[in-house]
Parts: sequence; C-alpha cells; structure tokens
Amino acid sequence: MSSAHEVLSYLIEPEYLGPSVEDNVILMDTDKNGYADIFEVRAYLEKIHGRDYQKELLDKWESSASGKSCSTSFAKQLYLK
Repeated sequence: MSSAHEVLSYLIEPEYLGPSVEDNVILMDTDKNGYADIFEVRAYLEKIHGRDYQKELLDKWESSASGKSCSTSFAKQLYLK
C-alpha cells in the first residue's frame, strides 16, 4: 500500500491528469450547497464502486452524521437541534 506522502506526491505531479479533489466534490454535491455530506459521498462512491462499497465505514459515518452514534441523552439533544 502506498504511503500518504507517495499518493500526495503523485497527485500534485504536473503529469497527473485525473480529476482534482475540487472536481470530485463538485460531482458529489448533488444538492449544490457547496459541500458533499456523507450521504452524497456514499451515493457517489456506490455509483462508481458498487453497492456496499466500504459499507461498514460509511454506515459508521452516516450514523455519526445522523446523531445515532452517541448513546448519551445529553449528546442526542445536541444532535437533534
């Protein structure tokens, strides 16, 4: 597996012709609000890689975004506002 430094070095090379991070975020941002939330990211990744791509990780992120990841009653009140 490549290190983060190797990947970054590859992505900033002048010869790299792939989409930029900004290009990918624009593609994911289906509601055009300026950012891609986890639900948009999941839909985009599943469209490219198939259903259940990184399911465990994306389920965890969605749970956190929905305020379901913390079991304390205090935290749930904050998430629901």
